[in-house]
Amino acid sequence: MTKPLQVSILGATGSIGASTLDVVARHPERFEVFGVSGFTRVSDLVDICIQVRPHMVALKDEAARAQWLELYKQRAPGASLPQAEIGEAGLKMLAGAPEVDQVMAAIVGAAGLQSTLAAADAGKTILLANKETLVMGGGLFIERARAGGATVIPIDSEHNAIFQCLNPSALNCMPVTPQGVTRVVLTASGGPFRTWSREMMEQATPEQACAHPKWSMGRKISVDSATLMNKGLEVIEAHYLFGLGAEQLEVLVHPQSIVHSMVEYADGSTLAQLGNPDMRTPIAQAMGFPMRLESGVGRLDLAKHGRLEFEAPDLDRFGCLSLAFEAMAAGGASACILNAANEVAVAMFLDRQICFGDIERLNRRVCDDLWPRYALERVNCFEDLLEIDDISRTLAREVAKEWTA
Repeated sequence: MTKPLQVSILGATGSIGASTLDVVARHPERFEVFGVSGFTRVSDLVDICIQVRPHMVALKDEAARAQWLELYKQRAPGASLPQAEIGEAGLKMLAGAPEVDQVMAAIVGAAGLQSTLAAADAGKTILLANKETLVMGGGLFIERARAGGATVIPIDSEHNAIFQCLNPSALNCMPVTPQGVTRVVLTASGGPFRTWSREMMEQATPEQACAHPKWSMGRKISVDSATLMNKGLEVIEAHYLFGLGAEQLEVLVHPQSIVHSMVEYADGSTLAQLGNPDMRTPIAQAMGFPMRLESGVGRLDLAKHGRLEFEAPDLDRFGCLSLAFEAMAAGGASACILNAANEVAVAMFLDRQICFGDIERLNRRVCDDLWPRYALERVNCFEDLLEIDDISRTLAREVAKEWTA
C-alpha cells in the first residue's frame, strides 16, 4: 500500500487552511498532515492539532507557544504533543522538512514569502495560495523553484482554472505558455460594490467591504476583492505563472462566479473552467493532480443558475485594478511597492483609520513617489525586495499619518 503524502499547511487557521483540511479528511488513505501553522488564532490551532495530530506546529512567538501548550493540555490531557516551533524559522521547518511532500502556502500577505521560498528550495510540490510571493518577486521565485526542483500548482480559483485549461505540460516550474494561446481571461465577481457609485464606495464600512456576495474569505482578501486589487494582483500572478504579456491578459466581471477563467487559442477555441464557488475544488484538483479527487463540492446545476453575465470592469471606480496593470508594465520592483502600500492601506481601513476611498489614493501616492526610483531597477535577490517592501510600508504609514493628523 502506498504511504500517504505528507502535507504541511501554512496558514491552517484561515479559510484556505480549513478547506484543505476538509479535503485531507475525505482522503485519509492519500494524505496525512505533517505540520500546521497559525500565528494569530492560537485556540483554533489547538483544535486543529487535536483533530489531525500533526508532527509539527509553528506559532508566532514564545507567548503563543505557551498559550498553545496550556490549551492543548487542557483539551487533550495525556495526548502526545507535536513538535512546537516559533517564528519564521518554524515556518521554514514546516515547509522544508525532508518528510514533507506537499506544502499548502496559504499565509496571507508578505508574511508568507520566506516559508514559500523554503519550500521551493527544498524541491516540494507547492500548492500556491500566497499571491504575494509572485507579486513581490515572481521572476525570482520561479528561478528559485526551478533551481530547487519544485513543482508549483496554483490554488487561486482563477489561476487553477487557467492551469486546468492549459496543456499539463505547463506544470513543473512555469512559466511555460503552451503554443497557440492568444489570450487569458480572468473573471472577477465584482465584489460587494459592483453596482455602487464611487460616492457610495467612499464611505463604505469594513463590514460592508468584507461582505463578499459569493466567496467566504479572510478580511484582507475580502477588502482586496471589494477594491478589485485582488484581481489586479492575480493578473500579475498570471503574468509570472504562465509567461503571459499584458496584451494577453484580460479581466471580465462575472457576478455569478461560475466561470473562473478562460483560455483562448489561435484556432478560435476558448476553453473555460466552470464550477460552484468553493475553494475545495481547486484545492482537490491541485492536491490530486493528475488524478481527480472527490472534494465535497456539489455538482454544478447550470439550469438552476440560468443566466451567466459578463461585463468589462469600471477602471474609474476600481482604480486599484488599473494600478496593478501599470505595475506589471512598469516592471522592476513596482508590483512589490504596490503590494506593500496596499497591505498597509487595507490594514488601516480595517482599523477604521482611513476611509475606503483612501485605499486607492494611498496606493497611488506611494507608487507615484517610489516607482520612478525602483521601476527600472534590476532586483537581484529577495533581500533587495524586502528592503523596498519596508521602504514602501514606511512611506505609506507616513502619508496616512499626515492625512489623519
